[in-house]
Amino acid sequence: MHHTFTKFTDDIDPQWRQVLKDCGTKPIPALSPQAKGKIERPYRWMQDHLIRSCVRENVKNLQHGQRILDREIRHYNFKQIHSTIEEIPYRCFQRALDQKKTLFVSFKIPKPFLLPKDIFCLRATGLVDNYRTVTLGGMKFKLNCNDTRVAVEIRIYPLNANLVELRFWYKDKLLDVRKVKKTDLKLSRFQL
Repeated sequence: MHHTFTKFTDDIDPQWRQVLKDCGTKPIPALSPQAKGKIERPYRWMQDHLIRSCVRENVKNLQHGQRILDREIRHYNFKQIHSTIEEIPYRCFQRALDQKKTLFVSFKIPKPFLLPKDIFCLRATGLVDNYRTVTLGGMKFKLNCNDTRVAVEIRIYPLNANLVELRFWYKDKLLDVRKVKKTDLKLSRFQL
């Protein structure tokens, strides 16, 4: 007997959604074509405009492209009248803050996490074997974990171009922290 399984958007828990969940925020998707259009139109315009600006200014490196992107974002947020709200986005945002009509709140590190790097990171899951080791990217890590045959959450935080910090969590408790070279950790470029 053959079964076909299809995963839909809500069945997958991508990295960004996991970050929002850790922060106590629930994403609300735009489900109607009209709502999606309101989101997609400005970004499509921005992307087209950005590409044209880069071609017009003969961009040759990433730093030059970043300067153009920063300039365009400043213009979009502080000078351009938005087509949907018919106002400059910064002014609309400031008015909502002044009138206390915003959903934005100050960021606090939620329990049980200790540092922002426990939240704003890449995530993986590993299985603690009978020798109390976890394998990730071809590397074995001995953990100070009393339980075996349990799943631990591994938070992967890039420290620089060559080094990552692995933070091993089990039952809301930080078990261990390791720093390893990216080249030693055999993860795909999509994982790291």
